[in-house]
Amino acid sequence: MDKLNLIRLFLTVVDRGSFAAAAAVQGLSPSTVSKAIARLEEDLRLLLFHRTTRQLTLTVAGQNYAKTVRQLVSELDQCEKDLGRQNDSPSGRLRVNVPVSYGRRYVVPMLSGFRERYPDIELDVRFDDSYVDMIEQGIDVSIRSGTLAESGLIARQLSPVDFLICGSPAYLGATRTIAATDFGRHPWVRFRFQQTGRVLPVMVPGDEESLMLDPGRQFVVDDGEALAELCAAGAGLTQVPHFIARDWLAGGQIVPVAPAYRPPGFGVWVVYPEREYLPQKIRVFIEWLEKYVGGQGESAYHTWAENLGVS
Repeated sequence: MDKLNLIRLFLTVVDRGSFAAAAAVQGLSPSTVSKAIARLEEDLRLLLFHRTTRQLTLTVAGQNYAKTVRQLVSELDQCEKDLGRQNDSPSGRLRVNVPVSYGRRYVVPMLSGFRERYPDIELDVRFDDSYVDMIEQGIDVSIRSGTLAESGLIARQLSPVDFLICGSPAYLGATRTIAATDFGRHPWVRFRFQQTGRVLPVMVPGDEESLMLDPGRQFVVDDGEALAELCAAGAGLTQVPHFIARDWLAGGQIVPVAPAYRPPGFGVWVVYPEREYLPQKIRVFIEWLEKYVGGQGESAYHTWAENLGVS
């Protein structure tokens, strides 16, 4: 193994925290990794790791070496990418993770056109409402809705999220407006997060911030489309994000009973790993996605739902 590969393997051990974990990433045996690091230490005449049966930790020399070689390897990698980009075109496998409902209604309709425009990009689209570790799972682009936690990722907002409280025409009858004080008199279809089991509160505007209400939960589901479907079937009221409500409203199967409400911090985001230079396949996908969302009457600060009236 040459010196550069030894250095890369050393950094993998540093990042993964053990010979076994680094071996799994590199497709090697732990003993092979251990021997390779020993050869690097012998070549440097430095002890890079303190080894015990329970823990592997960097020595002071190891910490300094890791800091220096990481910068060198990063600069080398970037140099190679920059040179490759001179004759690069959007190509290769693009792994995209999307929420189920948003993916079906906003992403799937744009994929055929994107594929025709960029035939050398192989799309691998995964539908999942759960939080996905992009780095661990090798995801290039992720779309997330709701609030966004701090991370080392880059996020660009595609749109806010406007929530709509709706009922079916058959359920509502002549009633088309319902005050928040009357919510408790109606059955509700509520959403439960799969990962946490938490039921999403009904959100309405307060004097200074959102009010989180729990007017009832006669139906609890963990699928966004099921919210609108049960509502359309007359099961009661529900609160759905605009991107789920859109087609159901357009078809007249559900109607809003209160103006759309936009909780602070809620949005739809396209997220990707922090890189100074994005691969062309990621760049063109994000541009195509933003263009498509714009065609739906939405932008980073607006949605079609914000001016939706209540009849």
